Amino acid sequence: MKKENNALPRRQFLGNVSKVGMLGSLAAFLPGSSSAEVLKSFAAIPEDGHVFLTKPYLQLPSAEGMTIRWITNKLCYSWVEYGEGTNLNLKAHHVTDGLVDAHNRINFVKLKDLKPGTKYSYRVLSKEITDFQPYSLKYGDTITSETYSFNTPKANPESVSWLVLNDIHDRPASIPHLLKLNTEDYDYVFFNGDIFDFQKDEQQIIDNMLKPSTDVFASTKPFMFVRGNHETRGKFSRELKDYFSTKDDKGYFAYQWGPVFNIVLDTGEDKPDDHPVYAGIVDFDGYRKEQAKWLEEIMKSSAYKKAKFRVVMMHIPLYHSGDWHGPMHCQELFAPLFKKHKIDMVISGHTHTYGVWPPSAEHPYPVIIGGGPKDGNRTLIKIKADSKTLDLVMLKDDGSEVGKYSLS
Repeated sequence: MKKENNALPRRQFLGNVSKVGMLGSLAAFLPGSSSAEVLKSFAAIPEDGHVFLTKPYLQLPSAEGMTIRWITNKLCYSWVEYGEGTNLNLKAHHVTDGLVDAHNRINFVKLKDLKPGTKYSYRVLSKEITDFQPYSLKYGDTITSETYSFNTPKANPESVSWLVLNDIHDRPASIPHLLKLNTEDYDYVFFNGDIFDFQKDEQQIIDNMLKPSTDVFASTKPFMFVRGNHETRGKFSRELKDYFSTKDDKGYFAYQWGPVFNIVLDTGEDKPDDHPVYAGIVDFDGYRKEQAKWLEEIMKSSAYKKAKFRVVMMHIPLYHSGDWHGPMHCQELFAPLFKKHKIDMVISGHTHTYGVWPPSAEHPYPVIIGGGPKDGNRTLIKIKADSKTLDLVMLKDDGSEVGKYSLS
């Protein structure tokens, strides 16, 4: 967990001027208003109060666990109160090497030993740490979120359903718009890269991804995220991973949910490593080679071999995405493995041109590419699978169906 000591957010209207010092000036500009009335009007938005910068959002779902993340504007000690059904009788905080995580703004707690297929209620709490000395610690106010609920997956679910978004490119309104096209229940959401144009600061992550997601689903249903090539760009790109939880804290990972074994690859940048915009401080070629070694081992596992369906999600597609360095390097490294170990489907984005390409001599599996980011080209991909069939449907942002594919 990253510890932050940077300047904290301030209410824009008041700026650097203290609230009390402004009261007389504001009252003078508001006829008939006293200083007390002006103070009352701003009481709901304290200049220096301890507040949540995000609602809680769910990560790393499993039959026996769930990770809950949230961000505060003050350094604090945070915990979760939770319980089965509507109860909040249990408490959890995160411990690293015997130390309870504290003096943080980016908070996360892993709930463990949960019951499969069970509803849980929870709320998050953060107590400000106002002074942290070697032998003395002082607390400030404690803030408490609303109460939310989630359901853990079953231990061996017979089916799974998830939604895929890609290439949002800093258009936060696209997230609720696309998700509302879905009218059926689902288990989780997968963000398949290029949610941002580039990484500039924390506020961008909050405003353009976390807030629109928690407003619609992310406090009650989990999401997973993999970078696209645009998330590798910008001064804040190295901090991006601090805001998400992934298996083994890697940008690439694998997981099984019911009949589907999913492999997630972090395809990195589409430009060559020696491109001048990177000034010699990237090594995506080496990173992709690392993933190829890991991938072959994963594909040898019994879980992979026994799964009913094997799906890869990766931002840059191996095919139908041009001949720039990134796609070609992915093709060189991953295509032979996909063919040898019989992948069933690849789901990508990147090209901004949606399409469904059936198996061919080039790729003996379907390649699905979601569209975006402009109106009229945005897509929502819906996948449902049980032990017999996997059905994929792609909807355009007007709700019309623009692609489908079924495996059996």
